[in-house]
Amino acid sequence: MKKIVYRAVDGRSLSYWALLGAFGLLIALGAGSFFYMEHAGHWVTGMDNQVVWGTPHVFAIFLIVAASGALNIASISSVFNRKLYKPMSRLSGLLSIALLLGGLGVLVLDLGRPERLIVAMTNYNFKSIFAWNIILYNGFLVLVLAYLVTMMQNGLGGLTKTAGTAAFIWRLALTTGTGSIFGFLVARQGYDAAVMAPMFVIMSFAFGLAIFLLVLLVAYRGSERPLGNVVLFRLKNLLGVFIAAVLYFVLVQHLTNLYATEHHGIEAFILRDGGLYTFLFWVVQVGLGSILPMVLLFHPTLGKDLRMIVTAAVLTIIGGFAQLYVLLIGGQAFPLVMFPGKEVSSSFYDGVVSAYSPSLPEILLGLGGIGIAMALVTLAVRVLHILPESLADEVADPHAA
Repeated sequence: MKKIVYRAVDGRSLSYWALLGAFGLLIALGAGSFFYMEHAGHWVTGMDNQVVWGTPHVFAIFLIVAASGALNIASISSVFNRKLYKPMSRLSGLLSIALLLGGLGVLVLDLGRPERLIVAMTNYNFKSIFAWNIILYNGFLVLVLAYLVTMMQNGLGGLTKTAGTAAFIWRLALTTGTGSIFGFLVARQGYDAAVMAPMFVIMSFAFGLAIFLLVLLVAYRGSERPLGNVVLFRLKNLLGVFIAAVLYFVLVQHLTNLYATEHHGIEAFILRDGGLYTFLFWVVQVGLGSILPMVLLFHPTLGKDLRMIVTAAVLTIIGGFAQLYVLLIGGQAFPLVMFPGKEVSSSFYDGVVSAYSPSLPEILLGLGGIGIAMALVTLAVRVLHILPESLADEVADPHAA
């Protein structure tokens, strides 16, 4: 492998400022939505006292999970000593931090009383998985930032493997903690499953890599830098493997639930009788978001077409949003089983599926989080030496002459 030279993006072109302006517009729309919901109250959203985690939480959890997966490229380089991935490690760390900040921004602003976050940060209930996740998020930011400094600062290269290993272990814990939020909620039949923790880990690999691949392509096409097929094909094959692994865990989750009688109700709801949730599961999550991307990525001809690779990455992201929507919203919409084996009736919609429709402010707030993450990356590559001047085959391939 030839010596890698890093250089900041020039950032003077019209396309650069148009891209930054688009992300700025998303941030402005998200901020406006937050102030509107803060002023009017959450009754203007589609949420109620049955569906308390709405569409903003889908965006927030997707970004947080993807943040862990975006660090995968750097982890493969530092922890597992794969030289092909080393030139992309800086972008991997930067994207990971940006995605987490975007996700946490949405999460905090959707609380209804965001100023009370200080209570959660100063009064810990260590039996609460939510309290543990605050520690995991803050620790992840510190570790990845330190990891990024060791990669970029001369004289600290000897600490890169140590920092990378610590960040790798921590991000596994972070994603496990995020999945455990659902796995520990035994009151919801759609959540109560130990498989949630490892499934969220592998979901992070797929979602994060899909976003990383798109950001890498946009960055290199926009700055007119060479990006060879060796890097591109390695990343797309890895993405295909991760998508297959996510589909495997989804299969395990539903087969396990079908075996247990107590979960037959939620399984019938998601797989057959759920209307929109059933459509999102079979058509968007499984069909468009899993099977089709794998076909495009592994096909001997289509898998070498850049347009098909981009399509597969976009479909993976869409499928990821559908998966979290079905899991998060569908799990709340299904009625609580207050007393298993007993019939319960009252005037409070017992046994009734909750009707939830995402409102425009919710969607715009979620898009604002994406805007925050992408704006941070766009600005950082202009002021920091994040991107290599070239990822052509003769530069990136460790076996090249």
